[in-house]
Amino acid sequence: MNIKTDKDCDLKLIQSRRVAIIGYGNQGRAQALNLRDSGVGGIVVGSRGGTAAGELAAADGFSVLSFAGAVKLADVIVILLPDEVQGEVYKKHIAPNLQAGAALVFGHGFSIHFKLIEPAENLDVILAAPKGPGKTLRALYREGLGMPCVIGIHQDASGSARALALSYAAALGSGRSGILESSFREECETDLFSEQAILCGGLPALVKAGYEILVEAGYSPELAYIECLHEVKQIADLMWQGGLNFKNQAISNTAEFGGYLAGERLVDEKVRAEMKTILADIQSGRFAKTLMADHQKGFEKLKSRRAEDAAHEIEKSGLRVRNLMPWLQKKGD
Repeated sequence: MNIKTDKDCDLKLIQSRRVAIIGYGNQGRAQALNLRDSGVGGIVVGSRGGTAAGELAAADGFSVLSFAGAVKLADVIVILLPDEVQGEVYKKHIAPNLQAGAALVFGHGFSIHFKLIEPAENLDVILAAPKGPGKTLRALYREGLGMPCVIGIHQDASGSARALALSYAAALGSGRSGILESSFREECETDLFSEQAILCGGLPALVKAGYEILVEAGYSPELAYIECLHEVKQIADLMWQGGLNFKNQAISNTAEFGGYLAGERLVDEKVRAEMKTILADIQSGRFAKTLMADHQKGFEKLKSRRAEDAAHEIEKSGLRVRNLMPWLQKKGD
């Protein structure tokens, strides 16, 4: 994979453009603030109006306009809305108001890869996907560090889309760590797979199952919470810092040895087969269709499952444990 850093990027390219941030959520706010601190002037934020996000953008010192108004003023449009609403907003508010030769920047490959948005051929269409939450992107930038970012080019109408993508990623601070050149397809499919099979699907399911098994066996809920959820961060931090072998060197022989035996039993051929099926559903577009179908129903299934998680006994145990550690509640931009 081709990996670039600040020395490969011309920051002046994005500094000379007028940027509209469409969607001022977790990523939108972090990216807007990082861009501004990197010398990008004339940033405007597109908002539905009367929203908390719009009020926050105004409090942060940005000009807040309607989606259409922001698009009309900019020649780089950064679409950071939730995946499920991007197609509708693009069709109604963005496409009719684009300037000739504008560039579209996406923070995730979903809408382009699954054709929820099909831009006109005279537009640059760029992927700039930081690999982590917006709050972390912002925090790293403020520390003088950077979060790795994946870039990709779907359309290069201007002939300089790649250079603009590198410039944009550098303005986010990603040139301080690494800018990985990829594609909308690869970023989208690998991101969805990791979310579903590991980060947001597999891991939480294991945590809840482990908690339930310990409590059912008569162990205290608070200790079950600490062992099955609280300590996840400690192990994840070790893996994040130096990889699997680094983690192995930092834990006891008992933990390492037991982990090998149990891991082989848990992730057997049946589990691997299910993981491959999950990937196939992503690649075929089946997951995207399922997501959009639930969105059309007001996210009935999503809201139901979210409510189930919120009502799980592990949440009550967690609240009691976290109240012992008030430093976990951190604030800041």
